[in-house]
Parts: sequence; structure tokens; C-alpha cells
Amino acid sequence: MAKKPVNEPAVQVEEPKYPHIESFAEQAVVDDVVTVFGPLKESLASLKGPRAEAAKKAVRGVERTEELLHHLLEVREKLRADRKAGR
Repeated sequence: MAKKPVNEPAVQVEEPKYPHIESFAEQAVVDDVVTVFGPLKESLASLKGPRAEAAKKAVRGVERTEELLHHLLEVREKLRADRKAGR
């Protein structure tokens, strides 16, 4: 006979909270994203020597994060527009 699977209660894992990032994403505009990530990318690009390769990888990660934030801001604005239009 096959045993019936036991229904175990789902374990609730608390997701990490990042209040600074969350508040930035809720209030930021495109210029804010450029202002935050521009100097970071410049400083990483200026690294020389053995850290240059790691800096290139970090720059790609920063650029991807910047793209994702831009997308998030676009979605946020679309949602606000939909709310105002009463949809």
C-alpha cells in the first residue's frame, strides 16, 4: 500500500527587508538612479591592476541593477497612471 503524504505546515521564512532600497524605489525618479549609480560606475571603471577584472564584473552588475530600477520606475509610473485613470 502506498502511504499518503503527510501535509506538513508550510514554514514561514521571513524575507529580508531593505528599508533604504525600498524607500528609494518608492520615491526615486530616473535622475535619482543616474545620480546614485553614475559615480559608482566611474569609480569602478577607474580601477587598475589586479582589481580591474573584478571591477568590470561589478560594473556589469551595477548596470544590470540600474536597468532593473529603471524598469521598476516605469512600471510604478504606469500603475500610478492607471490608478488616476480609474482602471
